[in-house]
Amino acid sequence: MTAPNSTAAGCAAPDQSAPIPAGVDLEKETVITGILTTADGEAVGGAYVRLLDSTGEFTAEVVTSPEGVFRFFAAPGKWTLRALSRQGNGDLAVDANRGINQVGLNVAA
Repeated sequence: MTAPNSTAAGCAAPDQSAPIPAGVDLEKETVITGILTTADGEAVGGAYVRLLDSTGEFTAEVVTSPEGVFRFFAAPGKWTLRALSRQGNGDLAVDANRGINQVGLNVAA
């Protein structure tokens, strides 16, 4: 039996729609996750979502799954999510705490 593919097709980034690994201790870890959508609520797959720190500095970037899912493992604190896609762009301020921080990020043309 082969292990399931845990990377996104065509790149080395982790598959954003895969479950959070069992070994992740959500009492100690901070996860920022959500779905990128258009104003009409349509999922935006293949978009870039960037994680910026409290000073606006680039920290990380992921590509959304075909369902628009994205996920970052970060420290607790203030972050900005910035989405870049063919359907438009969007920003969202996030005040993340330990555990799972579920957010909704929208893009507009």
